[in-house]
Amino acid sequence: MADRRTPLWLWPNLLSLDAPIVAVVWLAMFARTWLGYLEWHNYLALGLAVWVIYVVDRLLDVKLLHADDPRLGERHGFVKEHQKKLGWMALAAALGCVFMAFFVLPARLIGFPMEIGYLLPAAVMTFVFFSLNLASAGNHEIPHLRNLIAGLTFSYGTAMLAHLNIGTESIFHLLLSREMLCFGLLCAANISAIHFWEHSRQSRDQDYQAAHELALTLPLAVLGAACIAFAGFDEETTRRPLYYAVLISTALLFVLNRQRERFSMDALRVLADAALVAPLPVFWLLSSPR
Repeated sequence: MADRRTPLWLWPNLLSLDAPIVAVVWLAMFARTWLGYLEWHNYLALGLAVWVIYVVDRLLDVKLLHADDPRLGERHGFVKEHQKKLGWMALAAALGCVFMAFFVLPARLIGFPMEIGYLLPAAVMTFVFFSLNLASAGNHEIPHLRNLIAGLTFSYGTAMLAHLNIGTESIFHLLLSREMLCFGLLCAANISAIHFWEHSRQSRDQDYQAAHELALTLPLAVLGAACIAFAGFDEETTRRPLYYAVLISTALLFVLNRQRERFSMDALRVLADAALVAPLPVFWLLSSPR
């Protein structure tokens, strides 16, 4: 349980603020890549929506998983201790998101009578994620499919608030966007890395660890190579800094994986999220007008 001895760096994870911070940072990068500027209420809406989803996910974990399940950590203990307060706060935040969706954000988010809104794919992907989450509650293997859906959902939900403000592109352009897909695969690798680190602490079987090591390092290598290729051959030079940002995060996850034995699991979770935020200064420098 969290108490006065809890280190400050762990509090964002306990309060489920780590994912919203990552989402807001990457929304700023998507906005700078595609638009140059995005009004503040878009960041607020995204932060609240991501926070609600993560709190609900952890509340479900507390309800569905056995108390001694190794997947439950200090962050779940904090949620269990404060579940009533967090539940009411999540409900208030969800109502705030609904209000902003209908009365503050662009109408393209909901959609017109003859147009598919950006929110529909996000809702479908979120439903699929929670369905897979419920179905795999008793499964102790790494849920790679669920992690892939989670990563793509997180990426789509982050990028859509920047994309819908473009006005000249359709929702299908976003679904096929290489920038969004690269970030989605990065997020999926981030989630799978944490699961792999948890499993590697529980089993010392060399063959088991080697198989999961390959299942993590191979996608990171492919993603890194893809980012280099996209940055090198993309005619739109304004998109290159975003590919470099994904590449930097990918490299940091690879290094973190190689050094994982030096850190506790709580530290690894925080560092994995820090790896996604770390490229922001480099991105901002490379994307600055010259």
